[in-house]
Amino acid sequence: MSEVKISAETRTEFGKGAARRIRRDSKVPGVLYGHGSDPLHLTLPGHELLLALRTSNVLISLDIDGKTNELAIPKAVQRDAIKGFLEHVDLQLVKRGEKVTVEIPVQAEGELAAGGNLLEHVLNALPVEAEATHIPEAVTVSVEGLEAGASVLAKDITLPSGVTLAVDEDAVVLQVLAAQAEEAPEGAEGEGEAAAEA
Repeated sequence: MSEVKISAETRTEFGKGAARRIRRDSKVPGVLYGHGSDPLHLTLPGHELLLALRTSNVLISLDIDGKTNELAIPKAVQRDAIKGFLEHVDLQLVKRGEKVTVEIPVQAEGELAAGGNLLEHVLNALPVEAEATHIPEAVTVSVEGLEAGASVLAKDITLPSGVTLAVDEDAVVLQVLAAQAEEAPEGAEGEGEAAAEA
């Protein structure tokens, strides 16, 4: 898992006006919390943070005011609903060797059995516990040849060494649905005719 270095500054101004000024400077307001310490309010460089957040559960090495270095993972990211720019980020403080609970994306590979079946992602992300510096970017599941009615449970997914499930092992992650026939319901035409006669 890659580690991204980002320089951050502590901030003392709060509220909507302060946040707008920060965003006008192409920066993002954020909060760093964890390990029982007081939340630390930060200003982060917008472009660098945006690039870092392209990787889910990215490990961020924060250089705060050029004085302290902290490791963190993103816990909540707020984006503008229309334009998509970053509005705020919550970062969780982590230490090397520490276990954290995160959600990792589930990727399916392979072809389903013939017949136009559909694959449903019941869980788009799988909750797992992993060492903060060794969080997998995703898990890949083979759906090769699965027929309608088949499901993949959390316990069926092979996890990397040191990673454990943080969800019920019998939770359904993926399931195969039979393709729906696109025919009008039977009797619909007859009902229409009866209504017209009345």
